[in-house]
Amino acid sequence: MNKEDICFMPASQMLKAIKTQELTSLEITETIIERIERINSIINAYCTPTFDLAREMAKKADDAVKKGEKLGSLHGIPTSIKDLNLTKGIRTTFGSKIFENFIPGEDGICVSRLKEAGIVILGKTNTPEFGYAGITDNKIFGPTKNPWNLSRTPGGSSGGATAAVASGISPLALGGDGGGSIRVPCNFCGIYGIKPQYGRVPDYPKSGMSFYFTQRGPIVRNVEDAALMLDVLKGPYDLDRTCLPKQDISYYEKVNDAPEKLKIGYSINLGYAKIIDSDVEKCILDSVQKFENLGWTVEAANLKIRSPFLAFTTLYTAAFAYNYRPYLKEWRDKMDPDFLKLIDAGMTYSGLSLMKAMDKRIKFYEKINELFRSYDILITPMAAIPAFELGMMFPPEINGEGVGPTAWMPFSFPFNMTGNPAASIPCGWSKDGLPIGMQIVGPKFDELTVLQVSKAFEEIAPWQDKKPKLG
Repeated sequence: MNKEDICFMPASQMLKAIKTQELTSLEITETIIERIERINSIINAYCTPTFDLAREMAKKADDAVKKGEKLGSLHGIPTSIKDLNLTKGIRTTFGSKIFENFIPGEDGICVSRLKEAGIVILGKTNTPEFGYAGITDNKIFGPTKNPWNLSRTPGGSSGGATAAVASGISPLALGGDGGGSIRVPCNFCGIYGIKPQYGRVPDYPKSGMSFYFTQRGPIVRNVEDAALMLDVLKGPYDLDRTCLPKQDISYYEKVNDAPEKLKIGYSINLGYAKIIDSDVEKCILDSVQKFENLGWTVEAANLKIRSPFLAFTTLYTAAFAYNYRPYLKEWRDKMDPDFLKLIDAGMTYSGLSLMKAMDKRIKFYEKINELFRSYDILITPMAAIPAFELGMMFPPEINGEGVGPTAWMPFSFPFNMTGNPAASIPCGWSKDGLPIGMQIVGPKFDELTVLQVSKAFEEIAPWQDKKPKLG
């Protein structure tokens, strides 16, 4: 097996190889580290590599195998951690100059669970300041680049994580999604990611943003790996009052059990998106029909919904303002100017405006819940365009028509508003050779069907044979 094959090997296969010592965790880790050292300077995915720690953890994993000890369900698998997650003893900057030299004394609960499952930590991946943007750039580490086209953004805020997974330098990655931050960059980078049902994966310590919208989740190249990782992450935690009760199910064991019957509704615009790239539209329409090959019913969902973006923006910006206003007096000149605009906007809302936004959020949830009385799964585009140019906050036009700053992302944030499980899966390519992703949304609490539908699509339209050319 050559080194590139090892770097792009599914984590589930790595796990089996490590348990039999056909490949050791240290061999895999060293191979990936070698690739990181060659490629990371090109794409800037890792902001804080932890190679010495990774080697130490890999050796410990191999020793446990040799001693016949009980092994974790991610035993010895090299993994990256988004730099918004606390990691004990490892610098955690949140993409901000404020925390440039911060070293936490504790792990976040998700990191703790991954470590208990036996992962090997390769390092922290790049993110915009406090994860506020749909691109990945900050004043400490600079921009992360899309491995498929270095002049394009990988998306955000998990852009470092997705660029790493797409490039074969991170078999698994921990991301977070507060408005599309797992799904949008997975879309732009041509890999798979799932935002679980809100509350399925506990989050602690919590911030105001995580209370409203954010859910941690897996970023991977294979659907089975997402199921494997989500089995580790899910489950209640007593310090997170919003988390869901224990669920007696293994996603990994059931991910291949495709339902015999499903009714799938699809929407190109969710009833309010005004414009979509022609390559994206064609790709989604072609892809959704493939589900008919599985004997499932597919039909257009006639949605008549008002955009919830104003309500989302009100709550989103107010949460950031609440969290980061205390830093403005000392740090304003060292913070991202666009982030400052967001905070300043968030400070303008009255209590009545916030209550109105919360009410609109409830009404939007009710509309989506009504939809799932008619359909088992909803399919939409993941974004209105493929990856746009590096250095922009948003594309100025779509299909040659001038658009506003939010026109490119109408499909992701709605399901942070509702909390529904939703995944991004590669489904094709633009004329320029950029990945295009399809969003698979499930009813409340039903990650399993989202994963099963994703796995079924992966089988009939695989993408893993394509790899970015990075030298």
